[in-house]
Amino acid sequence: MLRPVLLTALLSLPSAFALGAECQIDIGSTDQMTFTQERISISRECKQITLTLTHHGRMPVAVMGHNWVLAKASDVQAIATDGINARASGGYLKPGDERVIAHTKLIGGGESTSVSFEVGNLTPGESYAYFCSFPGHWAAMKGTLELID
Repeated sequence: MLRPVLLTALLSLPSAFALGAECQIDIGSTDQMTFTQERISISRECKQITLTLTHHGRMPVAVMGHNWVLAKASDVQAIATDGINARASGGYLKPGDERVIAHTKLIGGGESTSVSFEVGNLTPGESYAYFCSFPGHWAAMKGTLELID
């Protein structure tokens, strides 16, 4: 039987913890131009999401670099096209592109990087996509991100 003090402490835990909301996401990428997940679901209960991208391949960033970019699904192709001129040093993202909601830096095989973003900046019901902006990768390396209750 739980003691009243312990029961009170458990009941007062933040709802995101008590309900098991996952506010930290790990996603991998490979030398075969794939992400390890094609769909990410995030809880609206999270105030902030921290996403960690790990490149499980061996190829260097100049040959098979990957990043993780979040945007509205309708903006993905235009962001990828506009980013080509930014080159690798700019992460293949146009500087100051307001269509980009969040992104990691470009990494090579064996490296990891993280990005945090506010869930409150996402609109319920909007279609969101994530992709790699390295030239030619966005068509194969993509997935969907959805808000869940």
